[in-house]
Amino acid sequence: MFEKLTLDLSAVELPNYIAIEGPIGVGKTTLARNLAQLFHYDLLLEQPEQNPFLARFYQEPKSVALQTQLFFLFQRAGQIQQLRQDDMFSPHRIADFMLEKDQLFAQVTLDDDELAIYQQVYEKLTLDAPRPDLVIYLQAPLDVLQTRVKQRGNDFEQHISDDYLKVLNEAYTSFFHYYDSAPLLIVNAQDLNLAQNRDHFQHLVEYITTIKSGRHYYNPTPVL
Repeated sequence: MFEKLTLDLSAVELPNYIAIEGPIGVGKTTLARNLAQLFHYDLLLEQPEQNPFLARFYQEPKSVALQTQLFFLFQRAGQIQQLRQDDMFSPHRIADFMLEKDQLFAQVTLDDDELAIYQQVYEKLTLDAPRPDLVIYLQAPLDVLQTRVKQRGNDFEQHISDDYLKVLNEAYTSFFHYYDSAPLLIVNAQDLNLAQNRDHFQHLVEYITTIKSGRHYYNPTPVL
């Protein structure tokens, strides 16, 4: 985490539940960790390394697509259920995923018959899922995502095809073009270094604290 930022958050009314989304490699988890530490919020993270089908999916997508997607659905639904149960004790949370994104991945990876099975399970598991008070969507072009995936060096991600990453990125763009279920901040993360650049992070946090409702765009001139 960065040295203490020059921010006074004492008079700021922050969203209770913030969800961060975006395609693989865009920086969701980094931003979630830093915001959770700054705001003193609980952190709810995806756990892709626990999915026993994922490495095989990236190498042979059709062979285990349904198994991979159902595992993630059960995992995420369980995390959201726990969040709902714990809200009375710790209502302030930041997550690096939204449950709705599970359908986005399913539509990209499953054939029609598999998607029909998946959809039946999804509808039974996702009733009354809590809505975020703010959604932050990080977006970046394909070449940036490819570079970041390679740089972070997760073994199971090294077989992600460029075609899959391209289709997934386009699906995210389409999904958030129509999203209106919660206040939304769309961040152009192409040139932002939210892991190491203190000024990049502080400027984004300053913008986040101004959002109360509606759709917003953060397209910064990066501080180098």
